[in-house]
Amino acid sequence: MQHSGWSSAFWLSGYLAMVGAVLGPTPAMAASAASTADHTQFKELQKTFDSGPEVTKACLSCHTEAAKQVMKTKHWTWEFLNPATKQKLGKKHVMNNFCISVESNLPFCTTCHVGYGWKDNSFDFTKQENVDCLVCHDTTGNYRKQPGMAGNVVTKEMEFPPGSGTIVKPVDLQQVAKKVGKTSRDTCGGCHFNGGGGNGVKHGDMDNSLSAPDEALDVHMDATGQDFTCGTCHATSSHDVPGSRFAPTAKDTKGALMRGKHDSRNPATCVACHDNTPHKKVARLNSHAQKLACQTCHIPTFARGGVPTKMSWDWSTGGKMGPDGKPLIKKDENGHVIYDAKKGDFVLGENVVPEYKWFNGTVNYTLLGDKIKAGGVVPVNSFQGSPSDGKSLIWPVKVMRGKQPYDPVNMTLVKPHTAGNDDTAYWKNFGWEKAIAAGMESAGAPFSGKVDFIETEMAWPITHMVAPKDEALACVECHKPDSRLKGVPGIYMPRHSANDLLNTAGWGIAGLALLGVIGHGGLRIYLARKGKK
Repeated sequence: MQHSGWSSAFWLSGYLAMVGAVLGPTPAMAASAASTADHTQFKELQKTFDSGPEVTKACLSCHTEAAKQVMKTKHWTWEFLNPATKQKLGKKHVMNNFCISVESNLPFCTTCHVGYGWKDNSFDFTKQENVDCLVCHDTTGNYRKQPGMAGNVVTKEMEFPPGSGTIVKPVDLQQVAKKVGKTSRDTCGGCHFNGGGGNGVKHGDMDNSLSAPDEALDVHMDATGQDFTCGTCHATSSHDVPGSRFAPTAKDTKGALMRGKHDSRNPATCVACHDNTPHKKVARLNSHAQKLACQTCHIPTFARGGVPTKMSWDWSTGGKMGPDGKPLIKKDENGHVIYDAKKGDFVLGENVVPEYKWFNGTVNYTLLGDKIKAGGVVPVNSFQGSPSDGKSLIWPVKVMRGKQPYDPVNMTLVKPHTAGNDDTAYWKNFGWEKAIAAGMESAGAPFSGKVDFIETEMAWPITHMVAPKDEALACVECHKPDSRLKGVPGIYMPRHSANDLLNTAGWGIAGLALLGVIGHGGLRIYLARKGKK
């Protein structure tokens, strides 16, 4: 049975999930330092713009180097060559256990690209007007990209989704262009809060509750306190945003950054501001910081802002129809989707206690073509580290668990074609063989025609939603038999770690000492009494 991929429910859910509905500017968008230029006065902006690239051309008439700078970044290329592992990564290449892959799904995935028109391999990455300035610099809250339009914006009134009867008004590009400003939590969050297909789905420590958080949710981004934007920590130079999940800085030993000093290191670490010995009153805690990432103690749980995150995604159960013959959707008591025929079953979590791993900053990925083993859990990525390499700290992570399609003959993970209105898209025909054949052909990879499902895991570092210091973990959270760090190798903690031989020897020594004290005391009493006779 086939169903239209352009149904109202599909498009509306896709729109809300992938980009969110921003109804207006929040305090995070409005708060910025006074500019030295009033864009409303620029003659280049006193016109009606019929497309995003037209706005970019106007921007480049003054900001002559901006597009060239953007084109050198991961936000533009979606590629990253890991210098340690030599793996070619980036959104263009990696797979995950959420929406799996951008391959053959570009018109939808590039809703969150910093460009216009990337719908297939014909996209011109050298054309400067293809860069989207507004997606990062909008301050109005009215700039939106519709999923399925390859990163383009609506510039003429249109029915969306097609056949739904819902009319989408065009974006007033002139007004948005006249109100550009610094990046904000909202502009960054428009994509990063919605990674994985919806608000809070992917990361666990990023969702739209961080648009205007209170101190309890994030002590740095507190909208009525320090009011950090993303750029406060991810201090950008030449449009290149530091802080990469593909090669993160797991252990920063270089102390606080000197303001004004040129330094090529990552400024987005805790140490870059707080130094390597941040605890002044309880210096003992600084020795803990030699083994523990700051986040381990200072982010006690994630998904704390009232937005659940996905903890498990089972693609194998997808394709069920409801009594009305339409794709089935189930929600929990709070209205959150826990089953979607297009995607399968979900397990959601809030206030989640992280898992903990030794991590040295090296992440290995299972890429297309890599052989996997049946019968076990496939690591989509794996964090490297050990207690003895001198480069690792114990980090909090979200471990996403999934069940996704693979090729049981070639023994590889696959890249299915899921989104679209064509007959091979899974979200239209609910046929895995067709969807995977189309996706693998687009990727130029072999596919046997056979499909099965395999369990996978993927780790995500937790580094946002920093709690106030009085909410940091108490000692007893780790120093107890049922420790948070239970199962982490290479550590010994009083009240948690136990060694039978050591315990026996210790109690034996204590017993002998007690016998010695009793014997000595008894002898003194005996001699004292004997001396009185």
